[in-house]
Amino acid sequence: MAKVIVTCALTGAGNTPSMSPYLPITPQQLADEAVRVYEAGGAIAHIHVRHPETGQPSADTELFREVATKVKSKCNIVLCFTTGGGPEMTIADRARVVTTLKPELATINAGSLNFGMFPLAEGFKEFKFPWEKAFLEWTENGIFPNTFKTLREYSQLFAEANTKPELEIYDAGMINNLAFLIQRGHLKRPLYIQFVLGVLGGIPATVSNLNFLYNSAREALGEFTWSTCAVSRFQFPMCTVAMIMGGNCRVGMEDNLYVSKGVLAKSNAELVEKMIRILREFGNEPATPDEARKILGLKGLDKVNF
Repeated sequence: MAKVIVTCALTGAGNTPSMSPYLPITPQQLADEAVRVYEAGGAIAHIHVRHPETGQPSADTELFREVATKVKSKCNIVLCFTTGGGPEMTIADRARVVTTLKPELATINAGSLNFGMFPLAEGFKEFKFPWEKAFLEWTENGIFPNTFKTLREYSQLFAEANTKPELEIYDAGMINNLAFLIQRGHLKRPLYIQFVLGVLGGIPATVSNLNFLYNSAREALGEFTWSTCAVSRFQFPMCTVAMIMGGNCRVGMEDNLYVSKGVLAKSNAELVEKMIRILREFGNEPATPDEARKILGLKGLDKVNF
């Protein structure tokens, strides 16, 4: 019996309020969802925040702090914060959630890419908020920038905060980026990698591509702990394959709003419960938050700044 870390990405920055009435937006909704994920058996909650009134993606550290303190008062789930930020933000802005709150775990995106969400705008005649259509359409001509300088500076800030990086790989070239960072001493082992599949602009979500990424990363990076997430209808198939391969998995409304074909998930907990049912069918069990801390070598909830 293997212990599988189930991460849940609660809201993300790509899906918008018009796409689902169940998408959590406010700090209280996000905190409640994280607790539900914990109760459903999830070990890690991946946190983005949004403007409470409009649902627009935000990098406001105080919103992150509000979510984190509310969750910490109710349960010991691991919180993994995004540092994706926005195109107008500096590295200091994007990393402020790490330098200020000093979480156990946060993301480092391992390279730049086109991150196309603009086709999603075609499915709606009307949006709940004016920003949604413009935000999605912007991605047709926008780039998600994560330069070598960005990666070097992130690595230093994470080390100073004693925050473990979750290294997001969207395509094969990003493996070389990480190998270079290790060679230069900017990134320390042991590594924790998240393979992100199916983003428009990244590698497609197929079994052969997941095998290719995993094998390529093993050749270039050696041993590492890893997880997989995939967008939309590929979420559960690819997470199942990852689990069979010995990896961990990430579900959640950031990547997929549906619990089954045509059926919106009413809570992130529904997605976690489904993934746990699947992994148990294969004789595995979900890792608890403290087991995930041990597997990933995290510093512990008593050493965060929230």
